[in-house]
Amino acid sequence: MSNCAEVVIIGGGIIGCATAYYLAKRGVDVIVLEGSDHIGNGGSSRNGGGVRQSGRDPRELPLVMYGIKNFWPTLSEELEADCEYHQDGNLRLGKSEKHRQILEGLTERAQKAGLDVTMIDGDEVRRINPYLSGEVTCASWCPTDGHANPLTTTLGYYKTARKLGVRFITGENVTELRKRKGRLVEVITENNRYGAGSVVLAAGLGSRELAATVGIDIPMQPAMLEALVTEAQPPMFDQMLGTAEADFYGHQTKHGSFVFGGSSGLEGFTRDNGTPICYSKTAPCICRGIMKYFPHLADAKIVRTWAGWMDKCADGVPVLGTVEEVPGLILAAGFTGHGFGIAPAVGDQLAELIVTGNTTVDISALHYDRFRAKI
Repeated sequence: MSNCAEVVIIGGGIIGCATAYYLAKRGVDVIVLEGSDHIGNGGSSRNGGGVRQSGRDPRELPLVMYGIKNFWPTLSEELEADCEYHQDGNLRLGKSEKHRQILEGLTERAQKAGLDVTMIDGDEVRRINPYLSGEVTCASWCPTDGHANPLTTTLGYYKTARKLGVRFITGENVTELRKRKGRLVEVITENNRYGAGSVVLAAGLGSRELAATVGIDIPMQPAMLEALVTEAQPPMFDQMLGTAEADFYGHQTKHGSFVFGGSSGLEGFTRDNGTPICYSKTAPCICRGIMKYFPHLADAKIVRTWAGWMDKCADGVPVLGTVEEVPGLILAAGFTGHGFGIAPAVGDQLAELIVTGNTTVDISALHYDRFRAKI
């Protein structure tokens, strides 16, 4: 089998798998290289599952709005996988005047971008979700937000892309990108070389090191996130939840357990091989915060916790699209912990960009050249 393709994608997470799928739908020959032994091995298959528009930077908001309008409602049928998508709204909660000010700022920016999101008081919050405590005094409410299952969605893109002819190669660790006459044409791994008409770099944290082999520096750093899963509870609510200061976020899953992510501000521990491990103080810190919002969960038992790295971009939004300095390179990195919900739109728009040279959604504000020195 040839080691050449019209497009080589580096990274088998949801961004890589979605881009491969939408390219294959357009008839493009694609190879996906994944350095680990498993598709979706990083945060793509084990995150909070938010499919939200509210609380996002206005620069990436048009993409996720496009995805929620055009892809998420029918994604389970299209991928022949139960993505467990719920579009039952997002409550971003506040308990103080400071929280109100944060939420009002986020709401105002989102409304200017055309999003249906409003500020509501504590009584209205509890009409939507009666399980919330009396400490909640305000929230932003976006009825078109929701959540989905990251594992089944990522694997759904993978399996459907394979059916369309995409070649996935796991355990193929990329070490270098190589140009010829100024254009990126080759991907070098520990064992092989792959020729490519275009290369999509969607390797999460590894993207910075690989981009550097062709003189591109993506300004992002590792940041650790932790998450927990409770034992199954009786059905309570279907909204996606968050807080003004991102103390925690999460939702109740289809089978009843709650998935919550959060932070104690003390993370950063790793094993000797670099694998992140949970810090003993983080889950209790998250849970104390959750109980103040949801006293009904005070006795719920935690089944497991996990920790993982995210690729935190310098300005908090991803780097997407072509790179003027390196023709043939398309970047899809720096998602800063919120790449899951935006993935269908990103995959579709990058595929459109590769095939036609244009995108339906304007992604110019997310281009790499935003980091150029202003003269």
